[in-house]
Amino acid sequence: MIELKGKKAIITGGGRGLGKAVASALVAEGVHVGITGQNEQNLRLTVEELRGYGVEAHYAVFNVADNAQVEKGIQELVEALGGVQIVVNNAGVGQFGKVMEMAPEDFQKVFDINFFGVYLVARAVYPYLKEAGQGDVINVASTAGLKGGAGMAAYAASKAAVISLSQSMMAEWRKDDIRVVTLTPSTIATDMSIQGGLTDGNPDKVLQPEDFAEWVVDILKMNRRALIANGSIFSTNP
Repeated sequence: MIELKGKKAIITGGGRGLGKAVASALVAEGVHVGITGQNEQNLRLTVEELRGYGVEAHYAVFNVADNAQVEKGIQELVEALGGVQIVVNNAGVGQFGKVMEMAPEDFQKVFDINFFGVYLVARAVYPYLKEAGQGDVINVASTAGLKGGAGMAAYAASKAAVISLSQSMMAEWRKDDIRVVTLTPSTIATDMSIQGGLTDGNPDKVLQPEDFAEWVVDILKMNRRALIANGSIFSTNP
């Protein structure tokens, strides 16, 4: 098992939900973290919580779909942290609708954030990981990306694109000792899934953000000779 204490991580969409849960699990391991998002109040409050673990915690406000903002924000976080070895591409939106009912601009927005956000952040952070000599990139996709369904065309297609992109990253970056992991969780009890009517969030039956975060930590602790290229997690009996 790898010791995570002292490592530096950047988590996109880290002000709430899955991103916040992952950040909390990492700081509990002694990891210094930088989180991103567009709601500064959420980010500020989350950073205050994270610092309670005795680690460094910083935030940057930017839109992952805007390349100029991404490059500036990632640079700021890397400088504040003094480097980076772990990146969790978690930021995303869950906008749903049927193919012929969803406005093209809404479809585009889903792709801009869910797919191009992953691409732009990974592209911006790669030089820092290569300079560090090794690293981990965890891209959060979805089981919806493995099989689309009615009413989720944009979301499912964007997550399918993330899966394919991640596989290409993995093939290209392994030689630099950078592990790229594609995670495809099923429905988790986040604000997005509950408000979207995907689940009632029952903690006795439905996956919780801390379950996903624990999984991420376990993957990062694996010996560096091992790489989980793809993985799915489901509720046992929803």
